[in-house]
Amino acid sequence: MEYNVRTFKEMLIEENSRQNLVSRKSLPDELEKHIEDSRSLLKFMDLKGSRVVDIGSGAGFPGLVLAIYCPEGEFLLLESDLKKTEFLQAVINRSGLKNCQVLRKRIEEVGRSELRSSFNFCSCRALAMMNVVLEYGLPLLRPGGKLLLWKGKNYLREIEQAANALDILGGKVVDIFTYSLMAERDRAIVVVEKERDTPAKYPRRVGIPAKRPL
Repeated sequence: MEYNVRTFKEMLIEENSRQNLVSRKSLPDELEKHIEDSRSLLKFMDLKGSRVVDIGSGAGFPGLVLAIYCPEGEFLLLESDLKKTEFLQAVINRSGLKNCQVLRKRIEEVGRSELRSSFNFCSCRALAMMNVVLEYGLPLLRPGGKLLLWKGKNYLREIEQAANALDILGGKVVDIFTYSLMAERDRAIVVVEKERDTPAKYPRRVGIPAKRPL
């Protein structure tokens, strides 16, 4: 496990010199915080034996980190950017991770594919506002599955703004895990349970959820 974490960090620092995967300011310290933030979920929730889809995986936070620290889970990293997917696949190959795959595709397309309603968990960090991510993530979950949203201090405002989307898409906020990363209680993971099937017309076509949030 520690070898995989070290490999990931070394490859990310190297790749970040070519493309801006994460901020280049004080990268080593900041990278440790990204990893700590990602793995914080495992203090609150057990992913063993579960199918997890990570949407907008980017540089691998939180999905790749969770796959490293939870070898008993099955992870799919969903990312549409070619260079980022190539980086993620390169880390998986060099680390020899057997529980993690990468798919280069738009989230809206995957939500209308054979992967719809097939995951126990959907994770998402720093992708979009909650009312947008709900339309991305809930269609991918089985009924009873949980959407895990990494948020900052304004999470209560985002939950309030997402009330309409929750109602339409069949989700309900069932838990909020708060913790400290750089300041007191500055981070939260909002847990949304899929209570019923998401209507078939969601997600809408590529680009619409972000342009016209529910």
